Amino acid sequence: MKILFIHQNFPGQYKHLAPLLASKGHQCVALTLRVKEAATWNKVRVLPYKLPERSGQNVHPWLLDLDSKVTRAEACYRAALKLKEAGFEPDLILAHPGWGEAMFLRDVWPGARMALYCELYHHAKYPHLFFDPEFDKSDPDTEMLRMRLKNLNNHLHFPRAEAGISPTTFQADTFPSEFRDKITVIHDGIDTISAAPDSNARLTIEGVCDVTRDDEVITFVNRNLEPYRGYHIFMRALPHLLKERPNARVLIVGGDEVSYGAKPQGDRTWKQMFIDEVRGRIADEDWARVHFLGRIPYDQFLRLLQVSRVHVYLTYPFVLSWSLLEAMSCEAAIVASDTAPVREVITHDEGGRLVDFFDGDALVTEVCALLEDPAARKRLGQTARKLARDRYDLHSISLPRQLEWVSGVMATDLISI
Repeated sequence: MKILFIHQNFPGQYKHLAPLLASKGHQCVALTLRVKEAATWNKVRVLPYKLPERSGQNVHPWLLDLDSKVTRAEACYRAALKLKEAGFEPDLILAHPGWGEAMFLRDVWPGARMALYCELYHHAKYPHLFFDPEFDKSDPDTEMLRMRLKNLNNHLHFPRAEAGISPTTFQADTFPSEFRDKITVIHDGIDTISAAPDSNARLTIEGVCDVTRDDEVITFVNRNLEPYRGYHIFMRALPHLLKERPNARVLIVGGDEVSYGAKPQGDRTWKQMFIDEVRGRIADEDWARVHFLGRIPYDQFLRLLQVSRVHVYLTYPFVLSWSLLEAMSCEAAIVASDTAPVREVITHDEGGRLVDFFDGDALVTEVCALLEDPAARKRLGQTARKLARDRYDLHSISLPRQLEWVSGVMATDLISI
């Protein structure tokens, strides 16, 4: 079978499925903006394409998102035409439609089946919208209209696809029923063999930290440090937490960019904005126990989770982070936000402790309670790992189900376009 993968940042969510399909003898090709030169990665042929240069034009602000996606879709379409001219005829297109690239691919290959990675449908109501009023100052009525337009990308993709896949029920359920009926819930998968507890773990980053499980380590991880992942809540709780735990070391992982939501006003990053807000309430000797690690290699990230005594995870009602499940797999004692995506994987006091997203005092209370209770940490950590292995293990659960899903897509009747 010939399979075409479409992902702006390939491999992205296909980093395990694509090599597995290639290893089984399927001809796998990926089109992506991520690389500059053609290459072969784990038997997958990865081909680059470029966005066209465009002069500035007047576009209604509500249409900027769609304009960007159509630009990407056209570029991918033209790259697909060249691939077709070279003789490539995919039987199946597996695409992440979030950036628009796959919008016109069935016009190139009407005989191919297409299945979409369904990350999120944007709801124009609380709690998906207006969850955090501190940072959402938009007019409620017009913001609801803008959000409806943001979903045009989903509506342009779904009628041309046979099926979809979502990593969590929360994410799948954001889609309207006519789309939801096509979506199968299968998580991307966590390698619970690599992400596993290690009583001898040590995290050493020269000039920053050298810690083991004998140290009182509190961890907080984001791809980028920003409100969507509760960075502001954690930082505002930090002065109280450091006073309560004079021996704690706080390790914070995350970049300075923006993954979700809007950039902060002015020249400062979200990271610096909340450092500036709380720094005056933290003594120098306490601030010395706070370590911003930036983005770290995956092996260091796993050691971070393995030495963590309490791991904090906060999120808006949004896409669930892999890092939470990896922390669970490492038997971390977790304090997390009581929001819908988290409740899908953690019940309060079973696999972790849940607190109101906005309640920094409750966050500190639960973190301190776990730091004082080794038996509770052990119980929660073991339960969390069992959940991760039973429901999200990459090799025994996710990949076999994904392969079954691919077979099912190929067995469905081809939709008429």
